[in-house]
Amino acid sequence: MTTRAITQALLESYAQGGGINHLDGANLPSQDRVNDLARDLMHLLFPGFFEDTGLTQADAPVWLEKLLGKIEGRLATEMEKSLRYAGHADAKTEAQRTTLQFLSTLPEVRRLVQTDVAAAYSGDPAARSTDEIILAYPCVLAISLQRLAHVLYALQVPLLPRMLTEYAHERTGIDIHPGAHIGSHFFIDHGTGVVIGETATIGTHVKIYQGVTLGAKSFETDGKNNPVKGVKRHPDIEDHVTIYAHATILGGDTRVGAHSVVGANVWLRESVPAHSVAYYKETSLVIRPRKAHEILVDGADWAI
Repeated sequence: MTTRAITQALLESYAQGGGINHLDGANLPSQDRVNDLARDLMHLLFPGFFEDTGLTQADAPVWLEKLLGKIEGRLATEMEKSLRYAGHADAKTEAQRTTLQFLSTLPEVRRLVQTDVAAAYSGDPAARSTDEIILAYPCVLAISLQRLAHVLYALQVPLLPRMLTEYAHERTGIDIHPGAHIGSHFFIDHGTGVVIGETATIGTHVKIYQGVTLGAKSFETDGKNNPVKGVKRHPDIEDHVTIYAHATILGGDTRVGAHSVVGANVWLRESVPAHSVAYYKETSLVIRPRKAHEILVDGADWAI
């Protein structure tokens, strides 16, 4: 088959549609530009950590003004594309307004991210410094970008929030939907294979390990067997909960109570009361109250 014949065959397949063409549609956000934006935002959240050369306190004002201008321009451009795709009547003006709204939240996002770094340091005996955590722990990138994407999600910006979190997913293997509500002092140890769904809520001082899934039991469907959007599908995790490796917690009506522990490999579709332990004994799921003397191997901070 010649190149000309292949070209003609592909053009014919484009003409047939099929849901994977976007010809003659609104210009979509660029994945490369969004990835650049993600990297720039990480520089902004953690000044001095990811620069090619050292950054001093004296240099910070000029550096920050330049970086903020770069982020503002790039974000407004990609946001305008997103809003135009969604059919917004005045996408340019709305993009500029929403970009400034987003940027105004950055000090608060930095405050939350600082608690996540602190949680990683106190929750991992292998950590030698917070600098090591920021430079080398995958949870920092995944959680930080999710917190930023969550702001855009709350501002009802289409496309961009998922594109930001997918950059982190690709880099770390941690998949957190931008819609998930996450409290302060959140730590994901190791991280690979973690999945957190859109309608999950996570309280403060929660620690989870690799392979944990906060997912849905099933999808509600409409009369045409299409998934119903926007319903509560994912579990709620209260404060001071630890979830060990490869546990799977499913369902929008499932709640893990405060100060509870979910053991490794547990498959959980029912709620767990506060101050409980859920684990398997042979092949049976056991949910029992925590004993007063029990503490987690991660340290006394997790004792009750």
